[in-house]
Amino acid sequence: MNQVGLVGRFTKDPVLRYLSGNRVQTHFSLAINRNFKNSHGEVDTDFIFCTVWGRLAEHIVKYCGKGSLIGANGRIQTRSFVNEENTKIFMTEVVVEDVRFYQLKQRDSDEASIVTPPPPNEQEDLKDFVLP
Repeated sequence: MNQVGLVGRFTKDPVLRYLSGNRVQTHFSLAINRNFKNSHGEVDTDFIFCTVWGRLAEHIVKYCGKGSLIGANGRIQTRSFVNEENTKIFMTEVVVEDVRFYQLKQRDSDEASIVTPPPPNEQEDLKDFVLP
């Protein structure tokens, strides 16, 4: 079984990306405090890379800003790619499938929330969404 649950805060405002085939995606890092203190008496923080697709990605970008606290459920996925220096990079990320909004913070800037303009009919689907 590949299932993960996280509760953490956004490290920066998420950005919505429009891809080919009318697919939308966002990715972000969640800062998650560990449940114990290190040898110096401090709480360490892990930064978990997350990816979200579709309408859920749109809702996250619309309602969450840097510092927002969410609960995310999904699965762990690994992938690799070759960077500009011709080095193979391996990545582990959480593909988020469900989100709970616990404490929302305003976005720093609404202008940075979209990388490419949305297709004309996509905004109609958002009218029925109610924030839990």
